[in-house]
Amino acid sequence: SCHGSGQILDHRPAGVDRTGLESKEEVIEIKIPAGVGDGMQLSMSGKGNEAPMGGVAGDLLILIEEKEHELLKRDGNNVIFDLYVNFVDAALGTSLEVPTINGKVKIKLEPGTQSGKILRLRGKGIKDLNGYGKGDQLIYLNVWTPKSLTSEERKVLENLRSSPNFKPNPGKYEKSFFERMKEFF
Repeated sequence: SCHGSGQILDHRPAGVDRTGLESKEEVIEIKIPAGVGDGMQLSMSGKGNEAPMGGVAGDLLILIEEKEHELLKRDGNNVIFDLYVNFVDAALGTSLEVPTINGKVKIKLEPGTQSGKILRLRGKGIKDLNGYGKGDQLIYLNVWTPKSLTSEERKVLENLRSSPNFKPNPGKYEKSFFERMKEFF
C-alpha cells in the first residue's frame, strides 16, 4: 500500500495521485529551430513528469506536426511551387511574381518557355536544421490551355495553326521530362 516508499498517507491532497505525484498543467514556451520538419521530435530536459520521491524530472518530448501551406509544398529543404501561365505568356515571355516562404519575388519567363520547365531559385528554400545553408525553391511551370474559346479567339488560333512556329519541333537540344528531373536530383 506504500508502493515501496515506506510511508502511508492518511489522506491525499486534491490533485495528488496514489504515488504522491501532483497533477498540474504548465505552459512552456519553446523555441522551434529553423529547418525542423514533420515527424521530428524535440526534447526539453527536466520539463517532463516529476519523478516519485523527489527524483529528477523527466524530459518533455515535443512531436512536430507541420501544417500544409496552401500554395507551397516542402520536399526536404526545398520548396516546390506549381506555376500556371497561359500559353501567350509562355510564348511571348513575361515577368511574374511568385510566392516564397519569405514573401513574393519577381521572376522572368523567357519567350518560348515550355510547359514542364523547372525554374530554380537558389537559397529560397528552408534553412538546414544543422546550419548547412538553405534549400532551393523549385518552380514547376505548367502552360494552361483554355478549355473553351470565343469565336474570335478560335479564329485567331486557327490562323496561327498553319504557321510553322506552331508545329511541335522539340529538336535534339530539348531535354525530356526525365532528363530535366535528373538535373535536379
